[in-house]
Amino acid sequence: MEELSLNTFLQAFLLTLFAGLSTSVGAMLAFFSKDKNYTVLSVGMGFSAGVMIYVSFVEILSKSKYSFTQLYSNEILGESLAIASFFAGIGLSALIDYLIPEDVNPHEIKSDKELSELKPQKNAHDLKSSALKRTGIFTALAIAIHNFPEGFATFVSALDDLTIGLTIAFAIAIHNIPEGMAVSLPIYHATGNKKSAFWYATLSGLAEPLGAVIGFFLLLPFLGDAALGITFGAVAGIMIYISFDELLPAARVYGNAHTTIAGITLGMLVMAISLVAFKAV
Repeated sequence: MEELSLNTFLQAFLLTLFAGLSTSVGAMLAFFSKDKNYTVLSVGMGFSAGVMIYVSFVEILSKSKYSFTQLYSNEILGESLAIASFFAGIGLSALIDYLIPEDVNPHEIKSDKELSELKPQKNAHDLKSSALKRTGIFTALAIAIHNFPEGFATFVSALDDLTIGLTIAFAIAIHNIPEGMAVSLPIYHATGNKKSAFWYATLSGLAEPLGAVIGFFLLLPFLGDAALGITFGAVAGIMIYISFDELLPAARVYGNAHTTIAGITLGMLVMAISLVAFKAV
């Protein structure tokens, strides 16, 4: 990675902030949407998965292999270490999922009832409002934990290649929208307070840029070919896990097989064109 300028750092941070704050968009959609047709959401999540899958296998994993090969001057060893880092990234994501209770895990798909139009509840105690609020708060914490590695993945990718970082940030932003809904729904049901629900969702999203900055400064003293190889391999693994564990199953639930594959194909196409266009400049 070339010497970083302040401008490059700021651009990468702003992209990560944009991706994280999309949880706020999800919160607002939950409040005001009256349409129970989630076709657009299905295509969008398929698109996000397509972007992540394509860029992970075509570009980011290759960067990991290149960094290790440069360090050890051995292509087979470089590829082996890149693969190890890739599966370590998947393992890290799986461990986070395992440690978070299923009922507040943002990777567990929400039902149509949970995503339906919200209405203030008059009998809050009868509806166990305290339990609902607890669910919302713990979901926000769970999403914040998930957003740490996602934010780091977006940030590091943008530092190395702004075009790739921009596309990944957009993909992460799409997948953060339903996570914002998952936080705001139970809190609003429990309290009838839109502002409280909105800010809990927003704070969960802010863990993304926070994770990016903390991760970067922890890594900075060790930044070199080995650190970059591990980072890029793990980033690819994290994004593949997100795609197959959350985005693709959710895209099928919110739409159907056709909307899902349409989104995936479109996402891969946009990513492919972006990479070719950038290299042609």
